[in-house]
Amino acid sequence: MTVRRTLQAVGAALAGAVSATDTAAPPADPRAVRDLLADIGLLHPRAPEAEMPLVLCRFQARAGLTIDGIAGPRTVQALTRAAREARHMRSLGLAA
Repeated sequence: MTVRRTLQAVGAALAGAVSATDTAAPPADPRAVRDLLADIGLLHPRAPEAEMPLVLCRFQARAGLTIDGIAGPRTVQALTRAAREARHMRSLGLAA
């Protein structure tokens, strides 16, 4: 996933959160979420779509977020941070 796509996903999620009134922000782009989950090694890039909510729940539990299987703004922000850290660790040769 490119930095630009990551920033677009985060920006879209945050924009929804900022502009939302009493309703929840819409979930992020599923392709971007899939790429982020693949970056951190929780989802195989060719995994079926049906696995995404379960994998999101696992990530949310690990990150201390509300476990709902939906890629809302906080989940996308945490995913983006985790993916950035995972890429950095790989660049240092500290992760597989």
